[in-house]
Amino acid sequence: MIDVHCHLEQKDYDNDLDDVIRRAKEAGLKAIITCCANPADLDKSVEIVERYRGFVFLSASLHPIHVPDYSDEEAEAFMKKLESLKDILVGIGETGLDYFWVKDEKERERQKEVFRMHIELARKLKLPLVVHSRESHDDVVSILDEYNYNRVLWHFFGVKDRVEWLVEHNYRASFNTLLFRSKTHKKIVKRLPIELILLETDAPWLGFGKRNEPSAIVRVAERIAEVRKMNFEEVWETCGRNAAEFFGLKIKI
Repeated sequence: MIDVHCHLEQKDYDNDLDDVIRRAKEAGLKAIITCCANPADLDKSVEIVERYRGFVFLSASLHPIHVPDYSDEEAEAFMKKLESLKDILVGIGETGLDYFWVKDEKERERQKEVFRMHIELARKLKLPLVVHSRESHDDVVSILDEYNYNRVLWHFFGVKDRVEWLVEHNYRASFNTLLFRSKTHKKIVKRLPIELILLETDAPWLGFGKRNEPSAIVRVAERIAEVRKMNFEEVWETCGRNAAEFFGLKIKI
């Protein structure tokens, strides 16, 4: 009953965010964690969280695909800005590596350094780390193993040969509507302990040909229940409780 990863700051919601929030509440959601992935969107994201205080919470970072847009000095300044927002933030991320969109080796190395900066910040603030990985899984795992930080959520997790590794570290994994068309993600959902599974939408993307919304985690929970042959209510409540405990949200499940 918690969408742990969406992007409410995107312009897709500029005209009807109140309605989006209303539909989420009507669908039974108790909270939404919106992810600010670009420093340019941070002020807007903070305003959204303030506007829907107690229902919308904030995770923030410099997304790996945006690393080339910022200098080392700007990245460091952004880390300090995030630290100043420690009373608002519930997570650091999404951060990690993206080799699909970023091909330049020098920029990939910069991604690694910025990823490490985020891990160190999460550890300093004692906040969950939300990880993004695309065509970069081995390097992401290697860096995470360097730090062995124990509060990690791998967002959009789909790495079937890392399931045992994730379980061993007691990391969390979040799943979205891709479960409706990905055999790999369905197999992973079957293998993972339900206690490590969280629900996400990555909205406004992944919306069945139209704009996605946080309320779509209902469909994600239904799909997980179908794949695991579980009762929907058990999946809905367990995944919601998992999220609230992992992010330290003071809400009633």
